[in-house]
Amino acid sequence: MTLNRLAAVFVLVGAVSACASLAVTDSAIVDRTAFALGLDKAAFTVSGRVDDGTTTRYAVKTRAGQDYNCFVGGSINVLGRSVSEAVCTKKGEAMRNPLLR
Repeated sequence: MTLNRLAAVFVLVGAVSACASLAVTDSAIVDRTAFALGLDKAAFTVSGRVDDGTTTRYAVKTRAGQDYNCFVGGSINVLGRSVSEAVCTKKGEAMRNPLLR
């Protein structure tokens, strides 16, 4: 492989690995959010998706009327897609580290 081709491969891999819009599917958002909130997948709606680098932020409204702000991280690497667990906070509350509960 020539040096130019090798450089092109690294640029392409770097560009793709930083795009949450490609790595994070709507299905992944629903799956991760249902797990994070302990709800059935049909018990909430997702809206306002914004892809920002490797992070996808979005709003969630439950059937019970609770509103959450959530985010997941996502990337694509040589092993495939990688999407983090969702981190959600009720609107109006400060963000807390879910590992310190």
